[in-house]
Amino acid sequence: MAVVALLVAVLPGVPGTRGEPRGRPWENAGRAPEARAAALLAAMTLPEKLTMLHGGAECGYVGCVDGNARLGIPPLHLQDGPAGVGQGLTGVTQLAAPVAAAATWDTGLMRDYGRVLGAEQWGKGANVELGPTVNIVRDPRWGRAFESFGEDPHLAAEMGVADIEGIQSQGPMAQIKHFMVYNQETHRRKPAGDAVVSERARREIYSPAFEAAVRAGVGSVMCSYNRVNGAPACENGPLQNGLLKTDFGFSGFVTSDWGATYSTVPSALGGLDMEMPDDRYFGAALTAAVADGRVPVAVIDDKVRRILTAMFRAGLFDRAMTGTTTSVVTRPEHVAVARRVAAQGSVLLKNTGLLPLTGAARSIAVLGAGAGPGALTSGGGSAGVIGAGVVTPYAGIKARAGAGVTVGYSPGTPRADGALPVVPSDRLTPAGGAGSGLTAEFFPRAGRTGAPVASRVDPEVDFAWNGGPPVGGMPRENWSARWTGTLTPPATGTYTFSLTSDDGGRLTIGGARVIDRSGPRSTATTTGTIRLTAGRPVPIRIDYGQLAGGSNLTLGWRLPGQDLHAEAVAAAEDADVAVVVAALPETESRDLGNIDLPERENRLVAAVAAVNPRTVVVITSGSAVTMPWLESVPAVVEAWYPGQEFGNALASLLFGDEDFTGRLPVTFPKSLADVPAHGKARFPGTDAVHYDEGVDVGYRWYDRHGVEPLFPFGHGLSYTTYAYTGLTVTPPDGAGNVTVAFDVTNTGGRDGAEIAQVYVDGSPASGGPPRALSGFRRIPLKAGQTRRATVVLPARAFQHWADGAWTTPPGQRTIRVGSSSRDLRLTGTVPEQTAAS
Repeated sequence: MAVVALLVAVLPGVPGTRGEPRGRPWENAGRAPEARAAALLAAMTLPEKLTMLHGGAECGYVGCVDGNARLGIPPLHLQDGPAGVGQGLTGVTQLAAPVAAAATWDTGLMRDYGRVLGAEQWGKGANVELGPTVNIVRDPRWGRAFESFGEDPHLAAEMGVADIEGIQSQGPMAQIKHFMVYNQETHRRKPAGDAVVSERARREIYSPAFEAAVRAGVGSVMCSYNRVNGAPACENGPLQNGLLKTDFGFSGFVTSDWGATYSTVPSALGGLDMEMPDDRYFGAALTAAVADGRVPVAVIDDKVRRILTAMFRAGLFDRAMTGTTTSVVTRPEHVAVARRVAAQGSVLLKNTGLLPLTGAARSIAVLGAGAGPGALTSGGGSAGVIGAGVVTPYAGIKARAGAGVTVGYSPGTPRADGALPVVPSDRLTPAGGAGSGLTAEFFPRAGRTGAPVASRVDPEVDFAWNGGPPVGGMPRENWSARWTGTLTPPATGTYTFSLTSDDGGRLTIGGARVIDRSGPRSTATTTGTIRLTAGRPVPIRIDYGQLAGGSNLTLGWRLPGQDLHAEAVAAAEDADVAVVVAALPETESRDLGNIDLPERENRLVAAVAAVNPRTVVVITSGSAVTMPWLESVPAVVEAWYPGQEFGNALASLLFGDEDFTGRLPVTFPKSLADVPAHGKARFPGTDAVHYDEGVDVGYRWYDRHGVEPLFPFGHGLSYTTYAYTGLTVTPPDGAGNVTVAFDVTNTGGRDGAEIAQVYVDGSPASGGPPRALSGFRRIPLKAGQTRRATVVLPARAFQHWADGAWTTPPGQRTIRVGSSSRDLRLTGTVPEQTAAS
């Protein structure tokens, strides 16, 4: 509670009012938002209304809707993203990925997470936060699994609502996404991405988080790129006008994903309220459609009313926004939340006694490209965030171990994207400016012509700008950059350099062209070699010609005669403990081909385990991965993409300063063949994406088919143990809600927190899954302490969708309570009368 109180006190979420109304009724803050919106709508001309329905002039954010000075309507600034302020903006906090937040199973901490998001967005001048992402992880190959809350609709709903409450408490509206049935990247803009899904699956699996968000008052919704049962999501009337606005009662507005508007009249009549990021379909084309009667003015009025009402509810007319894209908004209390989420979201998958590390470990080898400067702390795409100061695993472990422990680092492999170890800052001298590194210059057009708009010293050339401009005032596309200075080699011999980028790049050293890669394409690594002399500085220059798409560039190297793999294995053999960090990157716009770590990562883990039986493997991934070396290592940690506090959080867990309390929000299968949607017709689809598994998503599939997972949904180990006793199940109340209570005892020797999970068995008559998560509690417990937990299960937990309605089948229902979907300790029965509720 102390952290929550601190956040409320210090986050810049409640700016001053604009003053008293000036006689116009919509400026009266004492009136209801709906009344204010109606009054303002009545004062607007048709062109003014239409202006609010599409992207406007460039304003420095990913989405901009023009304000109206005549009527006092503030502009809308829409900004990425669900893990922190995105678009490559700096001075922000890089939070752990949402999947890591989901792994905390802690709605209170999730609310704090949302408060940080909301406060930093508002501080940057954004009033619409593009998140959270609540789409279900139907398949672990989904490229955006890391920015979701996992595979279960109840967990996603609970965490999503908490996130939204936190965001909206600080000023901005949240924009929950992506509505709906959006679970892959491969065909997301293509007809082959058509999600062919039953109404039951939509209602029971893919809708609950959106419905819960609407009930919680989310201001806006983003519709998705894909088609659903034939119709594009952003013009799908049965979904947007029917399910969302009528059935769920959503009164806010629907925005298209960027470029997900494919038509004018069908989109306008199908429930889309705002096109982003431009006016291709809702600009002149919509004006013409209104003029000739194809789109009634009443439809336009409904859209504008929804936008205005949401803005009034959020207080956007009554608070002055002073933030800018260049404002520094990260705060120590925000970083503290980032660290808590990274620690509580890390899941101890296996531990046969190696952890926590003790004083007996006098030397530690920290290994893997993901443990050093190439640490994978954020996913890619619109959810990518640049942290104000990333703490790597090596740095965190070294700092925590102290002077009495030798901690060494060896990358062992190139990075997961093929980049060689980053050229360190201490080997680079800028052409201008102080410190170590290279001088970076940014140009507002391709070709690096004219005077640079901005310059700075970058300690290393290693960044990911994820679709946004590099500095304020730059366009999102068609810009370029140059880095210059000198390089001082540490040894004489032939060096291998790598450039990893999405839009080409040239590397020139000592006047020689080492790498020349031209033209935009997907991110790739190109290498080149040159012979250098130890201690002799040489000029170095990197030219980067941004043309389109996301933006990333990394300069790496391998020293003469260097064998990264052999160096890491030798370091492991000489150490008391080896910690290997293995990474699997994920990004928007690209799905994974499989769920295996890169072969070089698996090879490194296996080789290290062969020479050191005291090996800890730490995985940074967005979802489940396979582990062919699992039997040979004593400890495995899933850290997800843990944000800028990765090293500090990991060290505190490995040394036992705090307990592991994270639990899996997704099932880890033994192989891709066990994944419910593993067939090509199901994922990523051929002519369409066939959701033939129906409601058997995630653990439901494994339970239904008797498939043993590698690690089940809800699994996670601790440094202590817990016992469950005393289950009671009350009869349903008048609304059909059932109260479940039970005792949890910390039977170990140290303090911790158990995640107690409540599952309801499916009714054989319903044809549903064997059981489904219906409630959970995070229960902090001191050693030896017992606490009684109470969970109220809503009537919906006992229902299924049939014949167009929620139906409660007859018969008794079984309640199960435990610490994972496959570790259920207590069993109780709901009385027969539930069927009549």
